[in-house]
Amino acid sequence: MDLDPALAALRPLGGFSVLHTSRLPSPPRRGAAFTPLAHVYTPASVEGVPDVHVPVERDPLGFRVRKVAAALGAPEARVAASVAQQGLAARLWSVTLACAALYGRVPDLAPELLRWDPDAGAPDDLWLAEVRPLPGDTATVADVVLTAHLAPLTAAVHTRYGVATGLLWGNAASALAGAGRELDRRARRDGRTDTAAHARSLTAGLLAHPLLAATGDLTATPAGISFRRRSCCLYYRVPGAGVCGDCCFSRPPGPPRSSPGARSG
Repeated sequence: MDLDPALAALRPLGGFSVLHTSRLPSPPRRGAAFTPLAHVYTPASVEGVPDVHVPVERDPLGFRVRKVAAALGAPEARVAASVAQQGLAARLWSVTLACAALYGRVPDLAPELLRWDPDAGAPDDLWLAEVRPLPGDTATVADVVLTAHLAPLTAAVHTRYGVATGLLWGNAASALAGAGRELDRRARRDGRTDTAAHARSLTAGLLAHPLLAATGDLTATPAGISFRRRSCCLYYRVPGAGVCGDCCFSRPPGPPRSSPGARSG
């Protein structure tokens, strides 16, 4: 099935899997501050300016991290940066996997075409300026998400907030496994066993990519998808939070030994 200009097949999935496209006459939200993701991955030109005073247009990544930090009450910027990076990774994987499984093709999500509103949540945070169909095979999906987005995003978050690259790639793998698990679950619920099998196959193939292969252990069977990562996203440092379901820890570690401003290892 060819991609339609509105990506209408994604709408029943809701939430993270939906992508607004250029068929909309205006942005999904009135007054939304959409910016091409290409601008998000470049170094912010805000040297010497306190983060709190930088407008969203000049520094969308910093704005998002501050928003997440405020929402969670995160004690360290790197915790919020990790959570923000994983959230954007989950959006990118969810959209692309769903297109590949439902259409057999994926849209070109080039950072110049895909626009992001860091002040919004799914599905109103992403807007694709033009739907350009690409093959839906594993290699193309890896290029569309890993190469074009997650590699530069990982570099930007590591450089700016000191979050370890291994941890960030663990976040990317966790987001991928979560997206694949949700798509598989929905497809099986709807009796679409072929779609479910395709979702599991794509997820397994992508997690074997050199950038993700060492991040954790995947089990993908007709009964579903499970994943155990080998790193921690730092969410346990949020007051009152525990560990995530795929965390390398079975319980929150003890008090951190490093100072709040230290770089994660």
